[in-house]
Amino acid sequence: MTDSGRHAQGLPRGPVRRLVRTRPADVVDVFVYVVVLNLAIEFVPAIVSEGFTLSLLTAVLLKLALEVVIALKDWMKRRFHAAETWWTQVAAGAALWGLAAGSKLAVLELVALVFGDLVSLGGFASVTALILVLLAARAGVRRLLVAAA
Repeated sequence: MTDSGRHAQGLPRGPVRRLVRTRPADVVDVFVYVVVLNLAIEFVPAIVSEGFTLSLLTAVLLKLALEVVIALKDWMKRRFHAAETWWTQVAAGAALWGLAAGSKLAVLELVALVFGDLVSLGGFASVTALILVLLAARAGVRRLLVAAA
């Protein structure tokens, strides 16, 4: 089906289509995030969720947030490598570092905004560790699935 045929059926064009379209890898990522998040809830006292449904919704929210952060990081890395002067490299590197730190704070605020007191990912240290484990688990499961195929 052509792009115009999809648009005629009501699917958006451009970058929004990527958010609407769900790939099997996205579903696997959410499952991995649910498992990791629920293990963190069980073993890390600072991470709290009032129930499984909320942890599932939190996993979906984390998936969306991390996809946006990864896309921004990739864009900033391209800018860094395309920089022609040392000053633009320093600026791009600082922006990349700011994204790395700021994204954790943004995730904390997003979860607090959406779920209020029902879900807490702790503080900066616990959310940073959680995100690193989420990304490592996602990469590990994807490698396992590719190796099994």
